[in-house]
Amino acid sequence: MKRIFFTYCMLAFVLGIQAQNATLEDNVNLTSPDGKLKVIINTHDNNLSYSLFEGNITDRNIYAAENHIALNIEGMGKSQYTISYPKRVKEHFDAPNYKLTSFDDEYNQVIVKNRNGVNVEFRAYNSGIAYRFFTTSTPKEWKVLDEVAEFNFIDDPTAYLPYSTNEKNPKAMAFQATYDVAPLSQMKNLEAFLPATVDCGKAKVTILETDVENYPGLFLLPIDDKEKGIIRLEKSIQGMVADFPSYPKTFDFYPWRQQKHVTSSENFIAKGKGNRTFPWRVLVITHDDKEMPANTLAYQLASPSRIKGNTSWIRPGKVAWDWWNDWGISGVGFKAGINQETYKHYIDFAAKHGLEYIILDEGWYNPKSGDMLTVIPELNLPELVRYGQQKNVGIILWTVFNVLDAQLDQACKKYAAMGIKGFKVDFLDRYDQEATEMIYRIAERCAQSHLMLDYHGIFAPQGITRTYPNVINFEAVFGMEEVKWTERHTIQKDGKTVNEPSKDMPLYDVTFPFIRGMVGPVDFTPGGMRNASKADYQPIYNNPMTMGTRCHQLAHYIVHESPLTMLADNPTAYEKEPECTEFIASLPTVYDEMRVLSGKMCEYLIVARRKGNDWYVAGETNWESRDVEISAEFLPAGTYELTAFFDGINADKTATDYNVWKQQFTLPVSTNRAVKLHMTSGGGFAAKLIRK
Repeated sequence: MKRIFFTYCMLAFVLGIQAQNATLEDNVNLTSPDGKLKVIINTHDNNLSYSLFEGNITDRNIYAAENHIALNIEGMGKSQYTISYPKRVKEHFDAPNYKLTSFDDEYNQVIVKNRNGVNVEFRAYNSGIAYRFFTTSTPKEWKVLDEVAEFNFIDDPTAYLPYSTNEKNPKAMAFQATYDVAPLSQMKNLEAFLPATVDCGKAKVTILETDVENYPGLFLLPIDDKEKGIIRLEKSIQGMVADFPSYPKTFDFYPWRQQKHVTSSENFIAKGKGNRTFPWRVLVITHDDKEMPANTLAYQLASPSRIKGNTSWIRPGKVAWDWWNDWGISGVGFKAGINQETYKHYIDFAAKHGLEYIILDEGWYNPKSGDMLTVIPELNLPELVRYGQQKNVGIILWTVFNVLDAQLDQACKKYAAMGIKGFKVDFLDRYDQEATEMIYRIAERCAQSHLMLDYHGIFAPQGITRTYPNVINFEAVFGMEEVKWTERHTIQKDGKTVNEPSKDMPLYDVTFPFIRGMVGPVDFTPGGMRNASKADYQPIYNNPMTMGTRCHQLAHYIVHESPLTMLADNPTAYEKEPECTEFIASLPTVYDEMRVLSGKMCEYLIVARRKGNDWYVAGETNWESRDVEISAEFLPAGTYELTAFFDGINADKTATDYNVWKQQFTLPVSTNRAVKLHMTSGGGFAAKLIRK
């Protein structure tokens, strides 16, 4: 990836250093509506770049130091830029099945026009900035050879990066990784995927993308100073550069699931016809960690919904799920497994507790066949559907992305006519242009048949949940399935030899909602009833346990944005825990409003959500115990019936220990009413406040 040498003259301007050859005519300033964020767009020598800072220009206030950007389309002429005057735009959003049902926002906009037709739109919001390329005079057929996107920071800030889990083929993986936390200078020479966060001291900068349609996804690599031609001037700059999967050329199939994978690629990253817009590149700026989970830029920059007419068939809900618990029911008169009796049992359990769905995960068709139109002989699927319909329980079917895509029209017609409610689609494990084309194609065709989608083994949501709201949930998270195989290891820690889990789930649980949670819903699959302290945890595949307390598990159902959420454990385990099961079953999965009451990334998080007049509040902590105080200021005056689950006095040792607090109270009782709670190591709490 060779580029022309350039001098970063605007960086010199930002740092207050005398720069040669640059003129103010090369620069345009764009500010956020509140006037706090400032973007300097520079076109010196027809190289396009931008810098981002806040308030007065000082080192602490610079969040982007001369980020060079370009879209290199084969055959396009030389660049020559003109920049429009800023324009103010106000918007209103109705957001069904989102973290809040409606909201307003505004931005200032600048258009950078290019003589060759490869233009850029910049937007400045109060919470961050975004830009995207768009074309106005491209050839009928074109190829994108490369896209340049740099992310440069002053000095050496701390980065939170999820690296690829496949070092041999880094862009082929399930996008499930914990965060590596280190100074940016220590970034590995390995692709990190988005979203990712950089702590600049005064504020955190989260890099994300949205509206990624028919285009490859963006990965991050460290900038090579010599290759990129950066002149450091008088300040230390640490940077990252975008890296994109090339357009796939040849494929093969893994035999177990007939999963399609790329075996060779072209020398370009994307191709197309005619003019189009390209994905948004977004920098979210947050001064308080509480702002991170509540940010909405990824959603509002996505294309509006393309599903017209009645959408009442898109029904969020809770799911009795089979795979995590390995079909582990007991005390029944039949052999549990992928068979008729087992799934009727799951339907009976779902109906008893008012759960809307069950999922038939891998095994209902022979995965080696690559044929999802043929059900295994042990199952009578039409009869199961009818049985579920009698009990108001819908059925969702698991499948592999390319298997569904290959039989898309037949599968949609057959299973929609049968009464199936949707598909859980798994094992994409790619982020090239063909992969993003596939997920939009599947979403469009399934919407035509009124089928919902739960996307797994895939990159993080990048706008499609707004464009096709039948895509009701996404994985792209180091979810609870990982505890089935996370081994323990012995390490040196604070001068001592300790044996502990090799992956720290409670730490991750209070990290990803701030970063990954910024871009959309998460299918974390919570609800384990075998809970363990750090000392007691063991990886068990058939009867898996969770890290942390019972209340930590209950908190997931409120803390996470998850419109289609799983009850991951087996019906037998839930029936032995009726108090917790009743509480989980009573919770909504979509809400009207979200508020982050308190939180610090990597430490703890407390979230309140409103549904109608009722409020639901939950918190969770890492392996550190902590006392928290929750003010009732967010509650309107009225009478509430409170049910609260919190860690028992012995939960640090016996993680299943919890207490329940029930009471009725009326607000306001005082101007400073607050509740103090203790969260034990790996602990949490969960509460519902029902307005009377």
